[in-house]
Amino acid sequence: MYSSKPNSYEKFTETTDTSPPTGIPVSSSNPYFSHPSHDHDHHDSDSQMPAPPPYPPRPRAPEPWKSGLFDCFSDPKNCCTTFWCPCITFGQIAEIVDKGSTSCGASGALYTLIFCVTGCPCFYSCFYRSKMRQQYTLDESPCGDCLVHCFCEYCALCQEYRELRTRGFDMAIGWHGNIEERNREVAMTPVPPVVEEGMSRDK
Repeated sequence: MYSSKPNSYEKFTETTDTSPPTGIPVSSSNPYFSHPSHDHDHHDSDSQMPAPPPYPPRPRAPEPWKSGLFDCFSDPKNCCTTFWCPCITFGQIAEIVDKGSTSCGASGALYTLIFCVTGCPCFYSCFYRSKMRQQYTLDESPCGDCLVHCFCEYCALCQEYRELRTRGFDMAIGWHGNIEERNREVAMTPVPPVVEEGMSRDK
């Protein structure tokens, strides 16, 4: 009654693996197997990540002025020029502060026009004091820029003139003259000869 040929169920049970299921992929015999391509991709993504931006530079601490506000008589010539013709001193300061974008004559003429119309050119000149302080990181002393020019207009102009002259500017020749003078000094500076490493060893 029973067939001598094994049925399909018996064939299946004989050929399959009888080891208990472990949940580990069949292609791996290591129980702690992890696919290497994932780690490789992870490292590649880390290496391609942009570097964090550098920390912003700290702002410089304000520097004191090279001379005091009431040291006008340390330069008697400029003191007299500013007292009788403040437009000349202001024009020279404005040309240096603006780096040659405005001439001394144009700035001095505008200063004179504001003086004749309003009688208070300090409201114009105080902006150049603020601009100059930002360029050279100077203290706002002894008080605000507007107050300094409102109450001590001539002293403020003399102080700014002396500050620029102390920093190496020739106020008489203006911005472009200073640039040409500095380029001339650089061109006349002797350059030491370059000695190649092989020649020095031979000697």
